[in-house]
Amino acid sequence: MVMEVVRTPSERFADLPGYRYPPCYVEVGSKSTGPLRMHYVEAGPPDADPVLLLHGQPTWSYLYRTVIESLAAAGHWVLAPDLIGFGRSDKPTDRLAYTFARHVDWVARFVSALDLRRVSMVVQDWGGPIGLAVLAGDPDRFARVVASNTMLHTSEPSLDGRIRWANHGLGDGRVVLQEALVDYVAFTQRAPLLRASDFVSFATVDDVTPDVLAAYDAPFPDPTYQAGMRQFPTLIPLTGNDPGAAINRATWIALAQFDRPFLTVFSDGDDASAGWDAVFHERVPGTRDQSHAVISGAGHFIQEDRGHELADLVARFIAANPLTPPSA
Repeated sequence: MVMEVVRTPSERFADLPGYRYPPCYVEVGSKSTGPLRMHYVEAGPPDADPVLLLHGQPTWSYLYRTVIESLAAAGHWVLAPDLIGFGRSDKPTDRLAYTFARHVDWVARFVSALDLRRVSMVVQDWGGPIGLAVLAGDPDRFARVVASNTMLHTSEPSLDGRIRWANHGLGDGRVVLQEALVDYVAFTQRAPLLRASDFVSFATVDDVTPDVLAAYDAPFPDPTYQAGMRQFPTLIPLTGNDPGAAINRATWIALAQFDRPFLTVFSDGDDASAGWDAVFHERVPGTRDQSHAVISGAGHFIQEDRGHELADLVARFIAANPLTPPSA
């Protein structure tokens, strides 16, 4: 069965502020989805080891424009894909086409298609659960990880009191959920109109200029293009029985064996992810002896508020954890 897919017209991406990268595409479809084209941008020397930047909801690679520029100028080969349903990537029109497992598969196909190795991966928001699940399935491709304002929900009781936005079970068939989390999910399903720019302006500390806000909305000219945006919040695991919780539990098992460098760079102004950095420190061996950071004056979209600072921390982390040269 081939999915019905739309592509945002190219003219929607003309002259976006700070985003002058020519489009690149990779085929990531399968028998169950039919052909699907994933867009990405790249910058910097392609003979350098790759730095993979993964965004979340409801943004696209535009979120990383400052980080891309800074890391490329420092000599890194930077790749920033748009998840399926976002940016310039193909957008299935059926909301049920978007599942957590499919997002993981699509990114895994992207990594495999480009045969990326020795990857330094930077993840934020949904980029974390998706990207880290890809790592769990093929860890040898990944050399380093930077986790920023992200989380791996499993609804396990041990998370009680560890994360600011409660999302944990009580062990007796009941769960505790933060009111703001429930409100967020409900709003995205009930609101007659969704605009990516509204979420960006709400979850940043600094004022975002109108032209930049318009750029975040560029991929979504009308509701036909917004199925992926609508569906993402429903994929947040809110109980231990959720399929996403099972994916995240498998990822945690893999991360418990991941002893390569793993850095957390969270912000001080994001209640949704507050506390998860400490959970990563506790569970991932690669976090030991790293210079973890909390960036001041930034909200959920840390790339928008403090992109240059994030890029500098990523570059320093890579330099402080060199790889051995590839074998001949």
